[in-house]
This record gives sequence, structure tokens and C-alpha cells, in this order.
Amino acid sequence: MGQEIVRWFNELVGFGVGIIWGNDNWFIASNPWYGLLMFILIGTGLYFTVATRFIQFRHFGHMWKLLRVSNQGRKDGGISSFEALMTSLAARVGTGNLAGVAIAIYLGGPGAVFWMWITAIVGMSTSFIESTLAQAYKVPHTDNVYRGGPAYYIEKGLGSRALAIFFSVCLLIAFGLAFNGVQSNTIAQATHEAFGVPTWATGLLLVVLVAPVVFGGLRSVARIAGKIVPVMAILYVLLALFIIVTNFSQFPAAVAHIVKSAFGFEQAAGGVLGYGIAQAMINGIKRGLFSNEAGMGSAPNAAATAKSHPDHPAVQGFMQMLGVFIDTLVICTATASIIILSGVVDPSSEQTGIQLTQLALSQYVGNLGIIFVAIAIFFFSFTSIIANYSYGESNLEFISGKKNAKGMIMIFRFLVLGMVFVGSVASLPAIWNFADLSMGLMALVNLGAIIFLSPVALRVLRDYERQLKEGKSADKIKFDPDQFVKLKDEANRDAWTD
Repeated sequence: MGQEIVRWFNELVGFGVGIIWGNDNWFIASNPWYGLLMFILIGTGLYFTVATRFIQFRHFGHMWKLLRVSNQGRKDGGISSFEALMTSLAARVGTGNLAGVAIAIYLGGPGAVFWMWITAIVGMSTSFIESTLAQAYKVPHTDNVYRGGPAYYIEKGLGSRALAIFFSVCLLIAFGLAFNGVQSNTIAQATHEAFGVPTWATGLLLVVLVAPVVFGGLRSVARIAGKIVPVMAILYVLLALFIIVTNFSQFPAAVAHIVKSAFGFEQAAGGVLGYGIAQAMINGIKRGLFSNEAGMGSAPNAAATAKSHPDHPAVQGFMQMLGVFIDTLVICTATASIIILSGVVDPSSEQTGIQLTQLALSQYVGNLGIIFVAIAIFFFSFTSIIANYSYGESNLEFISGKKNAKGMIMIFRFLVLGMVFVGSVASLPAIWNFADLSMGLMALVNLGAIIFLSPVALRVLRDYERQLKEGKSADKIKFDPDQFVKLKDEANRDAWTD
């Protein structure tokens, strides 16, 4: 009976994933709605790219200028722009960057990497819009850490608490349960591959390490993410650069291989042009979104917590746009380079996910590669787990209200810890499918919301650019909700009053 229920559940989840994401033969599927989210995702990113006048290119340098001053402006124990960025990167940089890239290449070929790049480039503008809205609609809290995100701008901006609660429930399932299961599963597999440690033992260790952080609240998550994420990201990228430099003669051919595979040029000779493109697109876009989360509605929860410097909603829009760039165009590309240059991808092999990344790196540095990936994925995924929890806590508080949140949050913390252990010993394909389904539902709701509310974000952007052109310093740039017709009645005054 139990096995029948599991089979039924897996089939239901698989059907939902097919509707949202499509399958390898989406272009001949009898159901025209198959894979609709991919077109909405890319289409929305292209629309925002044009609407913001190619903001990811025009203000590319400005993003880095803001990063240099991002730790300023924090007061009363709150969270700075830098810490909010690191919290979002903690959630972004993890399984998707090491295991997800490997899965995309294994299932979709090297061309999947190209579609991950495209997803990130157009997704940068989407991330700007959603994170700017999160800041504009943020609310103060007694712990001096702001709250906000899609649930808040859906309720205030669209006037629908029911839709806002639906989004929050999807996020609780996705980040509190499914994604944390994926992260712990990847840590357990990598640790077993490198050190032979049983997966259940790794699961117990993770529970012990995660518990003090999640019980410490949102500020604890931000502080730890701000210390671990930058160090691990820099070390990982430096290792990838070393491999690229020492194998540079092969690098141009690897890049050409990625581009040719993305458009099916290599598959065309075998008469499978459409099938090759479909595999590359589906796996590249799906894994790209899982990694950079642009448009999903997760990062805005972190963006809303910050006391930005300059004190303007657009600043967190730029910071989170930078987060997408770092996650996919830097870290995911590093993983892809390691795997493709190694030549270890074999469709007939059972090596996939994090084990494929470990195998690829071992081609350059021997067993040290397996150990290094295990350590890297441990820290990346550990910070992802605690950041995912912070998103869940914020949305659970939104659903239950401040007065009733304490007991619900305590229950949620134990459920998160339980999922961390279960994920470490569960079946990887089942967890990935569950994560894909919940991620897709979140993205559909959030993309619809930010499309309707995009005029607000675009006006906020123009206000910020106007102040920049006037030559105002960072300390002089300010945001006044009263200057915006819609925000005048919907933004929280206390969040923008010193």
C-alpha cells in the first residue's frame, strides 16, 4: 500500500512538472500548454530588459560601485545591503551551481550551459524588478530587520491576500521542504563519495549544525551567510580559473561546443535537430532558474530585509541583479568549464549530479578534487539551507501574523530539520521533481504579479536615475513614497522614515 502511494505521488508530481516545464519532446507534445513557464520566464525577462532600457548592460558598472558601499547604512542591528545580497546568494549558490549544472549537461548536453547563460542575462532585469518592488513594499519589524517580498507586494499592490497566501504556501513547501531536501541530499552524496560516510550520518550532522542557526532567527542567518559565502565563492572560482588557464588551448573549442550544441548544429548531422535543442533548452532553463532564482520570488524576501545604502528601493534591485550575475555567469560557468574540459560526461554512465562534478575535478587534481567538491558543496548547501529557512520564516509570519507567528515558527523549524535529515537519505530524482514543481508554481504566481506591478518598479528606477543625474551623493539619495501615486497609499511609511 505504501509503495503504491509513493508511486501515485511521484506520477502526480511528474505530471505537474510536465505541464509547467514540458519534456524533451515539448515541440511535438499534443498538449500546447506543455512547457509554458519557460516561454513566460524568458518572455518576461526580455520585456523587462527592453522596458528598463537594457539595465543589466547600462548599469553593469554601477552594480559594482554599490557593492563597494553595501555594508554602510546599517543601524540598530539591522541588515545591510551586503548581508541581504549574501543571504540571497547563500540560497542561490548551492546544489544548482555544482550538481544542477552537471545534471543539465548530462541530460541536455553542453548546449544547456548556453541556455543557462541566456536565462541569467534576461533574468537580471527580472530580478531588478522583483527586488525593487520588495524594497518599496517592505515593512518594519520589532527586531529591526525589515520584512517583505512577493507576498507583501501581492497583498498591497494587487489587493489580494488570498493570492499572497497561496504564494507563501508554495514558498514554504519549496524552500522549507523540497529545496532543503535537495541540498542535504547533495551534501550527503558528495560526502559519501569523498569520505565513505553513510548518508544518514551526514544527515544527522547537518541537523546538529543547522539547528542553532535557524533558532537564532533572520539576523543570525544573514551574519553567517555574510562570512561563509564570499570566501567559498572566491576559492571555487579561483580553482576553476586555474583549470581554465592550465587547459587554455582547449577552452575556445569548449565554448564553441557549448554554442553549437545549444542550437543543435552538432545533432543535426544525426537527424535529431529538434530533439537536441529541446533537451538543451529545457534542462538549461530549468536548472538555470533553480540556480539563479530570477523571477521565482525567493530573492526578494532577502532584498526586503536590508537597510540599503543609498536608502532607495532601486539599490537592492541592482544588488540582486548582481547576485544573478555572480551565481550563473560566474559560478555556474566555472562548474561547466571544469566538467566540459574534463571530457568525463558519458550518457551511458550512472555518474550524474554532484558525483559527476567530483569526477570531473578529479581529472585535474586527483582525489583532492573529490574532497574539495565535497567541502565546497557542504558549505554552499549549508548556507542555502539556512537562507531557505529564512525565506520560509518570513512568509510563515506573513500568513499567521506577528502575534500568532511564534508557535508556528517553532513548528516550522522542526519540520525544516526533519526534511534536512529525510532529504539526505531519500531518492534524488523524486526530490528534484518535487522541487521543480514547487519552484514552477512560485514562479508563475510571482511573474504574473511583477508584470502587473512593473510600472511601479520602472517609476522607482527613473526616480533613482534622476537623482544620480543630479549628482547627488549616496547619503543624499532618498526615497519618498508620497512622490508615487500608487505607493502613496500602499507603501509603509515607517519603513522609509528615519
